[in-house]
Amino acid sequence: MSVAEADLDGVLDHAKLGSFQTVIIALCALMIMIDGFATQMIGLVAPAIAADWGVPASAFGPVFGLGLLGGLVGALLLGSLGDRWGRKPMVLGCILLFAAVSLITPLVHTIGALILTRVVCGLGLGGALPNLLALTSEYAPKASRARVASLMFCGYPLGSVLAGVISAQIIPDYGWASIFFISGLFPLVLLPVFALCVPESVRFLVASGRDALAARILARTNRQTRWNGFAGAHPAHGASVAKLFSHGRAAGTLFLWLTMFVSLLLTIFMSSWLPLVATAGGIGMKSAVLALSAFSIGGIAGCFMIGAFNRVAGQILPIAVSYGLGAVCVALLGLTGRSGGLFLAASLVSGLFTVGAQMCTVGLLADFYDTRTRATGVGWGIGIGRIGGVVGPIVGGLFISWGMSTQTLFLIAAGMSALAAAGIVAVGRVRGRAQSSSL
Repeated sequence: MSVAEADLDGVLDHAKLGSFQTVIIALCALMIMIDGFATQMIGLVAPAIAADWGVPASAFGPVFGLGLLGGLVGALLLGSLGDRWGRKPMVLGCILLFAAVSLITPLVHTIGALILTRVVCGLGLGGALPNLLALTSEYAPKASRARVASLMFCGYPLGSVLAGVISAQIIPDYGWASIFFISGLFPLVLLPVFALCVPESVRFLVASGRDALAARILARTNRQTRWNGFAGAHPAHGASVAKLFSHGRAAGTLFLWLTMFVSLLLTIFMSSWLPLVATAGGIGMKSAVLALSAFSIGGIAGCFMIGAFNRVAGQILPIAVSYGLGAVCVALLGLTGRSGGLFLAASLVSGLFTVGAQMCTVGLLADFYDTRTRATGVGWGIGIGRIGGVVGPIVGGLFISWGMSTQTLFLIAAGMSALAAAGIVAVGRVRGRAQSSSL
C-alpha cells in the first residue's frame, strides 16, 4: 500500500494525537506547572520570611511586583528568541536558570537580594512559557491544537494549588527555605527527561538545514503521511514583532492583546487581594484562604468544560460567553455578605468561567499564529497579559487605600471580564472576515 506524501505543514497538521505527542504535551504541562507553583509560592512564604527577618509585610510589595515584571520581560524577549535560536534550548536554559536561582534563594537575607532573585526567576519562567506553548502547538494536530494548548496550560493553576497544599504541610515543620528547595530540585530532576523525550521544533530543524533529523521526528509524529521534503508555506525561521501585524493579523493581534491584558489583570488582582478583601468584608479567614484555592480549581475545571464546548461550537463563542458569565459571577462576589459558604461557591464558579476562559484564550492565541511566528506571538500575547498582571495588584492596592467598598471592587473586576468577552468577540469577527476573504 502506497504512503501519502505531504509538505511539512500537511504532515504536522493532519497527524493523529499519539503517544509520542502525548509525552511531549505532558512534559510541557509539567514545566508550566512549575511556573504556577513558583508564582504562587512567594505569596505563601512571605509571612514566614517577614517573621524570620523582622520586616513588615508591606516590604514585600516590590518583591511581588518586580517578580512579575521579570516574567513580563522574559516572555517578551526570551520568548521571541525561541523563534531564532530554537525552542528546546531556550526552554532548557530558562528552566535551568530558574532552578539554580531558586536553590540559592534561601541564602539571601535582605529584601533587596530577594527582589533580585525573584526578577531572575521571573526572567527564566517568562522565557520558558511561550516556547513551551509553541512546542506543544506545533506537535498537536491542527484540529485539536487550541484545545491541547489550553489543557496544557491547566498546569499553571494546578501548580498554584499544589503550592498552597505543599506550603501548608512543609513550612510549619521545615521552614520557608524548604519550599525554594522543592521548587528548584523538581525542575532539575525533570530537565534530563525533558531533554531526552522532547524534540526540537521540526520547522526550526528544517530551517537550520537538519532535514534528516526533522524527517525522523516527522515519521514518529505521523505514520500515515510521509514528508516530501518541502517546508510548506513558511520556510524561514525567526520572526519579528512586526510579523504579528502582517498578513491581515494586525486587528486580531491587538484584540488578543487587549483580552490577555484585562484577563490577567483580573486574575492576578483576584489572586493577590481576594483573601484580604474578603476578610475586610467580614468573611472568615479560613473561608477567604480556601476561596483562593477554589478560584484556581474552578479554572482547571472551566478549561475542560469550555474546551468540550469548543469542539461543537468553535473557539470564539464558548470563550466569549464564559467571560460574560464570569463577569456576572465576579460581581456577585461582592453581594455574598458574610456567608463564607456562599463566598466560597461564588469564587469557585468565578474561576470556572474567568480563569477557564483565560486558559482557552491562550489556546486561541497559539492557534492564531502560524508555526514560524507562534513563539513570538504567544510570547508577546502573554507578555502584554503580564503587564495587566503587574497593574492589577497595584491598582487594587490603590483602590483599597482609597476606601473603596468590597462591592465596588468586585464590580470593577467584573468589568474586566466583560471587556475580555468583547475582545474575544472582536477576534472572532476579524478572523471570520479573514477566512471569508481567502475563499
